[in-house]
Amino acid sequence: MNQKETYQAAKEMYAAIGVDTDAAMEKLKEIPVSLHCWQGDDVTGFDHEGPLTGGIQTTGNYPGKAKTPEQLMQDMDMALSLMPGKKKLNLHASYAIFEEGEHADRNELAPKHFAKWVAFAKERNMGIDFNPTFFSHDRIKDGLTLSSPDEETRRFWIEHGKACIRISEYFAKETGTPCVMNIWTGDGYKDIPADRMAPRMRYKDSIEQILAEPYDKKLVKPCVESKVFGIGVESYTAGSAEFTLSFAATHEGCLPLMDNGHYHPTEFVSDKIPALLCFYPEIALHITRPVRWDSDHVVLFDDETKEMAKEIVRCNALNRVYMALDYFDASINRIAAWVVGFRSWQKALLGALCTPNDMLARLQDENRMTELMVWQEELKNYPFGAVWTEYCERCGVTADKSWLETVKKYDEEVLRKR
Repeated sequence: MNQKETYQAAKEMYAAIGVDTDAAMEKLKEIPVSLHCWQGDDVTGFDHEGPLTGGIQTTGNYPGKAKTPEQLMQDMDMALSLMPGKKKLNLHASYAIFEEGEHADRNELAPKHFAKWVAFAKERNMGIDFNPTFFSHDRIKDGLTLSSPDEETRRFWIEHGKACIRISEYFAKETGTPCVMNIWTGDGYKDIPADRMAPRMRYKDSIEQILAEPYDKKLVKPCVESKVFGIGVESYTAGSAEFTLSFAATHEGCLPLMDNGHYHPTEFVSDKIPALLCFYPEIALHITRPVRWDSDHVVLFDDETKEMAKEIVRCNALNRVYMALDYFDASINRIAAWVVGFRSWQKALLGALCTPNDMLARLQDENRMTELMVWQEELKNYPFGAVWTEYCERCGVTADKSWLETVKKYDEEVLRKR
């Protein structure tokens, strides 16, 4: 049986339970997923030469890390060519590109410092998402930025946030796609603080000042991202889950952003997605894979990844959830890491779209829980692989692991010679 015959058999099997696989594939082709630039250079960026600091860390020394904007774009192009589906570009402010002899500190960043990224995105028909960079900078004082008790320090980072609002609106106007701008800091304390409230009140005021910068709310989607702990801030973070959810709930137009690595090991973002969708018109996600803690491992086609995708689809929220990948692994080929993670999330979304959600929900509502369990188990043996192969072919990319040979050749001819 050839591939087309295999797919036809799978299509008929899914049709028997009310799933239109052709429609599922066409829908998936229109769902944008934001691809993070920082996987390509270990979150180094181009606006500083110092180490990565601020509660995050990258481990590994695989050869060929991108050292210039041109190299990073070249590597990203290679990765994009091996991924099915619709992409957006996700940038951090530290990836500003300066002309020779020019430099602007983060509070002085302007749209012109990202013009080359806009040209890159427009040529590839991608929108752009954005993140102010509140780490790896000498203006961080005692590990604090937007929550700092030092007003000069706090003012610098507020102005950085305002600059990023302006840049985000520039991205949206240039690409014709709304820009999701995510506010995250590693502000916190290594040991037990004496005052938990004051830093959060300063953080709240700082974000409010940033969002007071004029912008078109249809074009810029500001988010606040929580963090349970980080390296050097193990005991307390100003931007806890309760803080960010409450801030977003009380500030119109501000979205909560959940990173599924930013919670305790027994918490699952898949369960939180439908809870938040009961109250928020839109939410945002950073999709990663925590191993024991927020370790930002490459996204795999694992159970929690599948469940997160299922909840978005079950809740009919594909147009309400902004999805972005967020991980960085320097111990393996960085391009392969990009490709594996993106393809894993595409698989999860396609699997969710090929699930007979209405039928399963009906069994639950009718308290036919035995049948529900049996069907949930039965669906695990359905021929999803044939649908995935067909989807990849329709998107013009290989479905199996043969794409790795392209990456290996690029590794030898480009990465190893840097």
